[in-house]
Amino acid sequence: MFRGRLLLFLAFAIPVVLVSAIGVGGYVAFTKARVDPMTTADAIVVLGGEHDGREAYGISLAEQGLAKTVVLSDPYGSGDSTMKKACAASSQKFEVLCIPPVPSTTRGEAIFTQELARERGWNHVIVVTWRYHLPRARYIFDQCFDGTVTMRPTPRSYDFSLVEWEFTYLYQIAGFVKAGVQGPCEDSTSD
Repeated sequence: MFRGRLLLFLAFAIPVVLVSAIGVGGYVAFTKARVDPMTTADAIVVLGGEHDGREAYGISLAEQGLAKTVVLSDPYGSGDSTMKKACAASSQKFEVLCIPPVPSTTRGEAIFTQELARERGWNHVIVVTWRYHLPRARYIFDQCFDGTVTMRPTPRSYDFSLVEWEFTYLYQIAGFVKAGVQGPCEDSTSD
């Protein structure tokens, strides 16, 4: 009887502790993630994902004179109306480049950023993504990009349920594990 109660208690307690640890750890690691101070750079790189205002935010940073190039990651395909508008936003002050990442991941975005940096002589980029992706994006860019990275979140709030927060944190943790397993990007110019 005691053993049955203990098993029942553990069957309840272990998931509660696990979910709580993911929630608290995720809050500290992702919700309170470090945001770099704004600075000028060679380019602004807007990572793909939800159309949550990130494209417009990246372009607005260029309009403020923070960089002369905006690179929009474009894994969406030719029918995406948000990207059509954003990709046509070049002006006399800055150019907009729309590039599909290969692979279509943050790693692919860091790889094309490194390639562009070599071609164009960039040493510093501002990377724009959603707030909860900042730590993982920073880690991946540190693995794949030789220059300085300023990480900036899309300015918006998120009204998620507890289940959505847990999923968000768990997804980011899994992404970190994947990035750790993949290791640094290979330098294609060193062969």
